[in-house]
Amino acid sequence: MQHIHFRILWMMTVLLAGPLAQKATAQQEMSYIGELGFTAGGAHYFGDINTTTGLRAVKPTVGIFYRKYFNDYVGARAHFRFMQLGYSDVYNTNEFQRRRNLSFNSDVFELALQGDFNFFRFEPGSYDYRFSPYLTLGISAFHFNPYAYYNGNKYFLQPMHTEGQGTSAYPDRKPYSLFSYAWLMGGGMKYSLSRRVNLGLEVLFRFTQTDYLDDVSTTYAGISAFPTKADGSATLAAILQDRSNVTGAPIGVQGRQRGNSRDKDQFATIELTLGILFTSYRCKF
Repeated sequence: MQHIHFRILWMMTVLLAGPLAQKATAQQEMSYIGELGFTAGGAHYFGDINTTTGLRAVKPTVGIFYRKYFNDYVGARAHFRFMQLGYSDVYNTNEFQRRRNLSFNSDVFELALQGDFNFFRFEPGSYDYRFSPYLTLGISAFHFNPYAYYNGNKYFLQPMHTEGQGTSAYPDRKPYSLFSYAWLMGGGMKYSLSRRVNLGLEVLFRFTQTDYLDDVSTTYAGISAFPTKADGSATLAAILQDRSNVTGAPIGVQGRQRGNSRDKDQFATIELTLGILFTSYRCKF
């Protein structure tokens, strides 16, 4: 009889221990709640001065982001970047663009909100699910401030009103804002080095809502839109609005095309990413 009681007690212990063990295991299950990351790479501009896909002026970009994971396939992040953009007509082979001889540079500060969608299941530290290509979409707000050099000195172009913005001759041309936004589309791939560290490569294209990233958009205002100095010499604004005299006879007559206002400016980045993962332990029950 004692043997029977012992066997019954042993069976009840096994039956109860199974769920308790599972629960204890579940309580120790690790889940990923977020990722702090750093990015570095190159940025490039496309617009009225660079009308082709030429990559002649790649400039640096760095960034920091925080990504929230919802599951193994979907995440969202806030990403802050600093980058430099610029281009010059000296890179163009088109005769008019080469003669136009315009150029610009700009520091850009961008805050983006992006959604990331993995094509494969992605589990950092797993041998089977440690790599995935992904699609990223989003929107960003950014600040820019184009400038150019003249006689070795740096001059910001927006206050110059180089296309007659804000003048009585062109009341319909308002000074452009130095803040704008862009729609983002891109993709990349990421690889998990460990449960704590991810590496990645991302290409991101921006469709901006400004045509003045390069200070070029519409037609020449003409020299008459820029009053001369007291001594009769040309102002700096008059000089910077038409730089074609360096390559030959000036071409910046009033009404002549300076840029293409039908298309907005664009820019892209390619970045290496390093992510540090944050984890928590939770129970599924």
